[in-house]
Amino acid sequence: MDSTAALPQPAPLTDPLYYLRNFQAALGWIRQRYDDLLSDEARAFIDSFLSLPGHAQALLVRMIMRKGTLFRASRLRYPEIGETGQAMAPLIALGWVTENPPMTLAELFEQLTQPELRKVFGSRLPAGRKATQQAALEAEAGGPRPFSQWAPNLPEALFALEVKPLCDRLRLMFFGNLRQSWSEFVLAELGVFRYEQVAISRRSRAFSSPADIELALQLHACRLQLEQGLPASDLLPLLPSGEAGTSWLQLRRQRLLFHIGQQAEKESDLTTAASAYRQCQWPGARARYVRVLEVSGRQAAALALLQQALAAPESEAETQQLQRMRPRLQRYLGLPVQRAAAPQAPQQLVLNLPRPATPQSVELLVRDHLHSEATPVHYVENLLITGLFGLLCWEALFAPLPGAFFHPFHQGPADLLQPDFALRRKALLESALAELDDDRWRTTIRQRFADKHGVHNPFVAWGALDETLLEQALHCLPAAHLRLWFQRLLQDIRAHRAGMPDLIRFDLATRSYEMIEVKGPGDRLQDNQLRWLRFCSAHQMPVRVCYVSWAGADE
Repeated sequence: MDSTAALPQPAPLTDPLYYLRNFQAALGWIRQRYDDLLSDEARAFIDSFLSLPGHAQALLVRMIMRKGTLFRASRLRYPEIGETGQAMAPLIALGWVTENPPMTLAELFEQLTQPELRKVFGSRLPAGRKATQQAALEAEAGGPRPFSQWAPNLPEALFALEVKPLCDRLRLMFFGNLRQSWSEFVLAELGVFRYEQVAISRRSRAFSSPADIELALQLHACRLQLEQGLPASDLLPLLPSGEAGTSWLQLRRQRLLFHIGQQAEKESDLTTAASAYRQCQWPGARARYVRVLEVSGRQAAALALLQQALAAPESEAETQQLQRMRPRLQRYLGLPVQRAAAPQAPQQLVLNLPRPATPQSVELLVRDHLHSEATPVHYVENLLITGLFGLLCWEALFAPLPGAFFHPFHQGPADLLQPDFALRRKALLESALAELDDDRWRTTIRQRFADKHGVHNPFVAWGALDETLLEQALHCLPAAHLRLWFQRLLQDIRAHRAGMPDLIRFDLATRSYEMIEVKGPGDRLQDNQLRWLRFCSAHQMPVRVCYVSWAGADE
């Protein structure tokens, strides 16, 4: 297994070419771990890049790190690089950059300021915002043309970065996603982001074949088209097949398929929605399919699928949704109505408070109203219990398992939401939870809080967990309740790390606590909140729902 010393480390920011050193390190990492998956084009690019003069390498990386693919010469001036033309010449010779490329009217408007537009178009440019001006000129614009033809009276070179897609592919291979950018190196060096150092073996790769990389790129392109408003009926056929790819890529595909179904519902395209949900295995898709069948007038089919799902539900959330829909479908079909047993209602606390003079969170109002030195109250929502879990189970979360970590900038394991996440770490998680059987857990959590403070952990929100809150929680929370919370969290991390009560009140003298869900006037409990309240009540955990009304509201 490779040691953590082999990980590419951010270059010091005192080096004016720090960004180039970081890019070179990333290329070395890619070449070391993915040489067998590199295309001939990618391998040739890396070799040619490393043989370029330093100033040409630096200029290319500057362009790669910036948004878009079009750059004016006046905006490519960097003291550490020197004269732009000299640095650009080798890039143009390789075909990686094109000078004076064809560009559309929209691209021209992105490059020019209002004074420049007036200089180019003169009296033909109407008054108003850029979007209005561009729309007015579209009819006479024609097709793309070089910048020099668009703006002959603006004597400046414009360049197009032609290798951006290839560089994005390399970025995808390094990070396993296109959400992260090369700036991760800089943010890590600045200390803005701190990452757990995990030993990464060569087997721990984001991709195992060129087909995996292509699938990831196709999924990214589909997601961008969805965000740009492409109709769901046009997007669904473009979604790549679900027959290939790693498990985490398949999970990404299923999530995108679910979002396409949601978009189709918003567009009232029930045919496309049904098609998307029917083939989707993302949590919640089956319940949405039942709903689409119902709205489409296929109540019998909807009820049949609902009953099938209730016989083997995927989660508590699905059971809750389906039980809510079942009576309506049965009434429509003239069948005996089956209702779920009413759960035991949680205890209530009713407060009549003065309406705040300025808008303020009702949770904070209740916190301040109930708080005292002997019984401090904290607004924690989902952050305390998950934070304690993340601290206690740190070693299990950051275990260097194949496929969990494949670059130095992971905020958490890549398989966090995979169905087998807990199973793969069973022994490590059991070892961590076993500390709850004696007093070791308090020592471990305190030590991790001190040693790891600020290091990314998907369960720990450092800004919400200070030493005072931590010590009061360690003093008052029983280990048996922590075990129950943690075990439930591991059953369904995606669903169960949200919906916990808003407030926690500690009684320091009796070493006890209670959790309080706050609801302002007209607010109601959400499904995930109801599930957590029922869980706590079922295990005799002290929990109440606080309903707030405003004093004098009916006067």
